[in-house]
Amino acid sequence: MSKYIIFRAEKDQPGWENRKLEHTQQLTRILTEYLDSSNQPIPEPGYRPTEFIQVSKLYDPEIHGHSTHYRRGDWEVSRVETYTPDLPIGIDFDMIVICYCQYNPINASLHPMPERQVSIDSFGGDKEAHSQWVESQQKAEV
Repeated sequence: MSKYIIFRAEKDQPGWENRKLEHTQQLTRILTEYLDSSNQPIPEPGYRPTEFIQVSKLYDPEIHGHSTHYRRGDWEVSRVETYTPDLPIGIDFDMIVICYCQYNPINASLHPMPERQVSIDSFGGDKEAHSQWVESQQKAEV
């Protein structure tokens, strides 16, 4: 089941003046959002979305996408609402999940990002294209 999960700040939470939409710079309560196609359950109260961080001294564009580390975030889910379409009309997800969050800072440790993994799914399920890519990477390492 595909889920569109939106993490949103409750009213009157700190930092509101810094939360802006990238393309318009308008203020927003949205903290982060995920498209989740896993079979994992939806977040529940107490869940903390992962925070991704770039430590500039450790950043290497050959190794990292943008983030070098991750940690449990300072925002904690306080309540959850779910919405499902009445009719499946070809939308990209089966459920919309809105997680309302409160700012509750913690001293979470940083963890290095794991190595990137390229799967067959990255090639739309095309096993041959994936095999060719793996082979090209092995040749490049020699």
